[in-house]
Formats: sequence, structure tokens, C-alpha cells
Amino acid sequence: MNTDNSIEEEIKERIAAGNMAYHVHKKLFTSKLIPRNVKLQLYNMLICPVVTYASETWVLKENMINKLMIFERRIVRKICGPTRTDDGYWRIKTNQEINEILKGQNIIGFIKKQSKLVRPC
Repeated sequence: MNTDNSIEEEIKERIAAGNMAYHVHKKLFTSKLIPRNVKLQLYNMLICPVVTYASETWVLKENMINKLMIFERRIVRKICGPTRTDDGYWRIKTNQEINEILKGQNIIGFIKKQSKLVRPC
């Protein structure tokens, strides 16, 4: 937290740490031998904890939620790869397709779930 009572710098550092965690394990995520569902499980085990460390104390504002969602969608797009269209062209996956892949279990839901577990009765 800084002098303005904002945790935006902390979230930026967490996202940078998540990017580093992805690049450390990039060979796993780009391997054609590993199925997509296993790669998504690896994402949940290796990258999400790095990004959401100490997230129980965060008060998320709309711009911080957007930054975290952008980070997650970018990583999932890299993990899943492009989609081939009917006319033979390749395109990146849309946000709707990413949401379907994640089955509604995004990083914001994880953070909110964590903060509920920590709150005293």
C-alpha cells in the first residue's frame, strides 16, 4: 500500500511476477504433448498463486479488476493457442471463448473467494 492507500503498485508487481512465472514454465505451456486441460491446471497451480499472493487484503477497484482480467486472458490465450476458422485462417480466441474455457472460474472469483475465507465471523 502506498501513501494514497492504493494497492495498484502491488497488483502491478504481482502481474509482473505472474508473467515471469509463465516465462519460466513456457516450455510446459507451449508443448504439444501436454493436453490443454492439464495446461490449465498447471496455470492454476503455478501462475495463479503467484499473482494472487496476499490478495485477501486487496480492495479491488474496477481498473485493477480489468488489469487482472487482461493478464489472465492473455496467459490463457497463449496456453490455448489460436483457433482455425472454416476458411483456413487463424485467429486469436475471443473473450467469450476464454470465459467458456475457464468455465466462469476466473482470477477475480478466486480472489473474492479467498477474501471470504479469511474474514472473521
